Amino acid sequence: MEPIPDKSLLTTESIWSALENVKDPEIPVLNVVEMGMISRLTFDSSSNSAAIYFLPTFVGCPALNYIKNNIKQAVEELGINTDVILDSETQWNSDRITPNAKLKLEKFGIAPPVELKEEELTLEQLDRVRCPHCHSTDTTLRSSFGSTLCRAIRFCFNCKQGFEQFKPL
Repeated sequence: MEPIPDKSLLTTESIWSALENVKDPEIPVLNVVEMGMISRLTFDSSSNSAAIYFLPTFVGCPALNYIKNNIKQAVEELGINTDVILDSETQWNSDRITPNAKLKLEKFGIAPPVELKEEELTLEQLDRVRCPHCHSTDTTLRSSFGSTLCRAIRFCFNCKQGFEQFKPL
């Protein structure tokens, strides 16, 4: 039998910590917090309930229900009644990915989204994607459609390897 959690230890911070254990199913080195997929969190200690608002990286994300269920399960393991709500008021974009998550993406072999230097994405920014293997920017787009909607396929002329790039949005 699992021990009953001490209700006095339940805080918003403990919920955020639990959410850091919910991995992105398509990029298992990242969690939903690092991906910027949690837009809002409320916790009412008097009713022992939480509402977690989350954002998919793409509206048509096939893992939407899977992620939602994993978020709910992670927080309910703390003994908190949890509602997980798809945030329809906030739009996810690649600027929500934390700097540390971008480093993890690159180590995983996926080029992180390019940093936007201006309001609009320029052709130069799209063409100068750094290869996650050799760090060369001598790369080219092979397909704007990768294994998921949020990624594209690129090729590096320096190390002669193909790689995925997380699309800037």
